[in-house]
Amino acid sequence: MKKIRILFAITILALLLTNCTNKSDEYIDPRGTDYAGSESCIQCHQVQYESATHTSHFKATLPGLKENILGHFKTGHNTFIYDKNTKVVMEERNDTLYQVLYKNEKEIEAYPFNIIFGIKHAQTSGYWKNHYAYELPISYYKSINNWATSPTYSAATADFGRKIMKECFGCHSSNISSRYITTNSSDSYNNTFMGMDVEDFMSTKTLIYGIDCERCHGPAKKHVQTHLKFPDLKKAQYMVAFSNLNRQQKIDACAVCHSGNDQTKVKSRFQYKPGESLSDYFIQNQKSKDTLNYDVHGNQLGLLSQSKCFKKSQIMDCITCHNSHKDIPQNQITYSKICMSCHQDAKHNAITLKTISKSMLTNNCVECHMPKQDSRAIRFQESNSAPIISYSLRTHKIGIYQAAKK
Repeated sequence: MKKIRILFAITILALLLTNCTNKSDEYIDPRGTDYAGSESCIQCHQVQYESATHTSHFKATLPGLKENILGHFKTGHNTFIYDKNTKVVMEERNDTLYQVLYKNEKEIEAYPFNIIFGIKHAQTSGYWKNHYAYELPISYYKSINNWATSPTYSAATADFGRKIMKECFGCHSSNISSRYITTNSSDSYNNTFMGMDVEDFMSTKTLIYGIDCERCHGPAKKHVQTHLKFPDLKKAQYMVAFSNLNRQQKIDACAVCHSGNDQTKVKSRFQYKPGESLSDYFIQNQKSKDTLNYDVHGNQLGLLSQSKCFKKSQIMDCITCHNSHKDIPQNQITYSKICMSCHQDAKHNAITLKTISKSMLTNNCVECHMPKQDSRAIRFQESNSAPIISYSLRTHKIGIYQAAKK
């Protein structure tokens, strides 16, 4: 009886592995036939996959479903006032969410939440029309727990006609193009080049929400097929291991999206594969060389590169502090431990020691040395009569600021 149960278990396992292999073989990813799709990763990397799906990277874009949207839709918390006659109301209708424009209490037009961008600090949304995405004029900001104007939008006029450019999807999704792959003759390079930058319209069938496994690790079809066929292989085949990359290559893998958007683009961001040089994709221009005016939003690498910590270190890179497979908790103790691993003998001046508690000094280094700063690029208003508020983020320029000197 025991032998029968063992044989039965082996048979079931073999069937599961066969099904996995067949699914991998049959799957056609919109990026190209050399991609396996991130769900194939869960077969061998379940812990990393399940952790990554909860990160703000993985949720950089999401479908505009009720469970994904942060803002309020209840009366009293769902209205933006432009003037005494004009307002936009966030409404739920038959399980679909809308931003509805009213003039003199009469509905003028309603636009659905089809796609959302962001989940961690703020969230802006868009709708699809004729193969183009358009941004909705009202966004949600966690800092005020309320709706307010979308970045750079007017608080005096409701504008539903601004296109969301493909470059936005370049850092908030893993793919969007104009052509859908239907044959095995299509490869990722040709599809990406033609679909990303030459044609500006987009097919929603080609959209891969968020930053998925293959966006950072590269195409995995051959890797998956090989390891399902030979599960006893210990060394990763047909996959670039981050542990084998040099410091600059690791930095470039993050900088493809975290080094600003003011350089001259040579290739699509979607074409980038880990291990490649970012200099083959972007060329610095006069604007990108203006290092004194890097905004706290978008160019994390530019700010980090100005830090004494970064300049002095031979090994410091983005993953020294960040685990891309999971979001760090809101408390800053984790970051402080990383700081203290290099700065155990750090000396604070007498004034700092008198004004800041010992607990704060050891458990919250970033509060003083990476303070939150207002973005010059993102500002918003809660109504036309409300003051302008700046989007605030923690700077990646590690240094000694005035607050720490007091």
